[in-house]
Amino acid sequence: MTPTYPFTAVLGHDEFKTALLLTAVDPGISGVVAMGDRGTAKSTLIRALGELLAISGIDAPVVDLPLGATEDRVVGALDVDRALRHGEAVFRPGLLADAHGGYLYIDEVNLLDDFVVDLLLDVAASGINIVERDGLSHRHPARFVLVGSGNPEEGQLRPQLEDRFGLSTHVQTITDVGLRTQIVRQRLDYDSDPDVFAERFSVRQHHLAQRLAAARADLEGVEVDEQILSDAVRLCVEVDAVGHRGEVMLIRAARALAALRRHPTVMRGDLADAAIPVLRHRIPREPFERPTVATARVRNAVVSVVGHFAA
Repeated sequence: MTPTYPFTAVLGHDEFKTALLLTAVDPGISGVVAMGDRGTAKSTLIRALGELLAISGIDAPVVDLPLGATEDRVVGALDVDRALRHGEAVFRPGLLADAHGGYLYIDEVNLLDDFVVDLLLDVAASGINIVERDGLSHRHPARFVLVGSGNPEEGQLRPQLEDRFGLSTHVQTITDVGLRTQIVRQRLDYDSDPDVFAERFSVRQHHLAQRLAAARADLEGVEVDEQILSDAVRLCVEVDAVGHRGEVMLIRAARALAALRRHPTVMRGDLADAAIPVLRHRIPREPFERPTVATARVRNAVVSVVGHFAA
């Protein structure tokens, strides 16, 4: 079996990598959406995360939801004929069942059919998938981290779905010549001999996996004081964040980041660094507004409220 391209071998895109790690520390962050240019390792990173979690001893499947998937493929199906003949309802699990306890990944999430978006919103709200066919019903738990990627030039996300992603990142084509050269060299090395390439990064992979496992174990013990809570609320007010999910996600992300950094208490720097991915997609924007505009607004608010520059 060909080894997965290692998570630690992916160069650049630090914000997206950190966002994925935060959802691994605290799945309650609920998801990451990464919008940006094609061919920038978005799919590579989410699949590499699954391998990293396995090294950490974390059983978290990474399941792809392809565009054009039928309703039965997504939610599962009941064998009505068998139920009529034998009086036994047999449930054939779908992708939501497969992703329970792990990750559901959607490439080109902004092009997803509306009926699938509605299904995902229902399940994300309840954590339960309910399948009903011809008077038969089956339900099962379906809690997963939703990860989406896409190119914003091809279409915008529905606001209701965008709000369900705890974190939002933007992935751009790397323009540094030296770094791009290294990316190409590493890709050629991997294609030439995946096993040898994976071995080169095995120490880094295990080191990061240990950090991840330790952060998950430490998460519940990370304290959040009243000043951090107040700063989180003030940040959301400062940027006119829509709804109250922003404050909750901001605290969750800052706490997970503190756990990764081995901080016993959430620091103001943790809150500052979590603010942009949590809030940039929760503030009012003009149609087709460049992502950098929202990012700048959040960064200015961080400096005003927290007194730290956001990373």
